[in-house]
Amino acid sequence: MYRRDLEKLKLEMLINELKSKKGRGTELISLYIPAGRPIGEVTNVLRQEYSTASNIKDRTTRHHVLEALTSVMQRLKLFRQTPPNGLIIFCGYVMGEAPGDEKLEIYVLEPPQKLTTYLYRCDSIFHTEILEDMIEVKESYGLIAIDRSEATIAVLRGKSVEIVDRVTSGVPGKHKAGGQSARRFARIIEQMAHEYYKRVGEHANKVFLQLNDLAGIIVGGPVLLRRSSLEEIIYITN
Repeated sequence: MYRRDLEKLKLEMLINELKSKKGRGTELISLYIPAGRPIGEVTNVLRQEYSTASNIKDRTTRHHVLEALTSVMQRLKLFRQTPPNGLIIFCGYVMGEAPGDEKLEIYVLEPPQKLTTYLYRCDSIFHTEILEDMIEVKESYGLIAIDRSEATIAVLRGKSVEIVDRVTSGVPGKHKAGGQSARRFARIIEQMAHEYYKRVGEHANKVFLQLNDLAGIIVGGPVLLRRSSLEEIIYITN
């Protein structure tokens, strides 16, 4: 817990430092790369931005933007793939105390939570809003969306929903057997459904018990699920 608090404090200090920096014009780059997005794809986008920035009329602004884009692309070469939580890069010529005293600065960091939003923006400030939202004190909620064929387990933090696990049931649908066979098949199907709900609860436990800020668990599904089935899952995850 101490280490986590220390990391959060360092991140808060970095955000405050970034918010204090200003660019001469729209020269400061904020780049948010979601987890799993190919680095090569992002590099291609930056190359297109480089081509567009070559047409900027103001010579100083053009030079600063091109230098910043080059620095960002060079840093991306160090990554074969995005880190597990994604990647954030802030880069640009920051104004000094006197005119013409700008200095190129670059900050590369992995966010504390899995990043799901892609953002590229050139502005006179660094855009830290997404990063700020990640470190806000907020509770998390476990989500289970389930029907007789599949269940999805996710975590809700603020406005962000992260899908963590999926469980398939293997429970058969309708059958054409009649008489005693129908009753036997019905018992088998109910037993399979029971085992499925149990597996969903076990998977949910593995996910939710790791959360220190879990405020509650929300279970939802179609009306074809009996109340007793939902109570069974809730009981298992308690």
